[in-house]
Amino acid sequence: MKMSDLLGSVMQSGMSPSTHERMRNSLGGGVLESLAGVLGGAPGGSSPDSASGTSGGGGLGGLLENILGEAGQAVGGNQNLALGGLGALAGALLGGGGKSVSGAVGGGVMALLGAMAFKALKGGGGQKPRVPLGLQEPQTASERDELERHSELILKAMINAAKADGQIDKDEIHRILGKLSETGADAEAQEYVMTEMQKPMETEKLIAAVQGQPELAAEMYGASLLAIEVDTPAEQKYLDQLAAGLGLTPEVARRIKAAVGLQPV
Repeated sequence: MKMSDLLGSVMQSGMSPSTHERMRNSLGGGVLESLAGVLGGAPGGSSPDSASGTSGGGGLGGLLENILGEAGQAVGGNQNLALGGLGALAGALLGGGGKSVSGAVGGGVMALLGAMAFKALKGGGGQKPRVPLGLQEPQTASERDELERHSELILKAMINAAKADGQIDKDEIHRILGKLSETGADAEAQEYVMTEMQKPMETEKLIAAVQGQPELAAEMYGASLLAIEVDTPAEQKYLDQLAAGLGLTPEVARRIKAAVGLQPV
């Protein structure tokens, strides 16, 4: 069971009613169609130039021109960035793909979270961030294994966030498992998700797992924002405590919220 495949299935299924909308916002308005067409998702764009234009808000339109250009330089060229995964994610959000693209979508989720983290940390007034592994294509077996570990932590963080306003009820578990089955997740993957959903919250354990890794911490916070509605005091309190525990400054947290459309830019 590959964790990136499972993450892709979960994100295709939608952890909350707002998950897909927030990912679309992060990818950026009109750039979504261009990105999908240029990088291998659903039809829409016609040239690389259209994919690198800007868009409003905190979306990936600006990232493609500015942040991704800088990230590409830092890793030896844009060919070393996980742009194909972003294309697969864009295509899935536009209704393309199916059972066969979950792994690519999982890679796209990690690339999207990496881009958000890189942008937020870069503008957050701290040290210059490293390019997160999710935003780079892994080059070695060790890096691929590390990306799988990161994918598992991100998935656990999303499920943990879903418990912030109480235990996940049985109807919600069945809904998510049913959608996982539709995206091709096997029995082992479904059992894993069900087990994680039934566990007590493990916030401190997740925070400890990313200590000293500010990029991964920012990705974990962004993933948590994608997983829940943030429409109850308990969820807001959880996110505030998570950001503080992860060592994110208020400005970095604000930038990540802006990226998913939860706060003005």
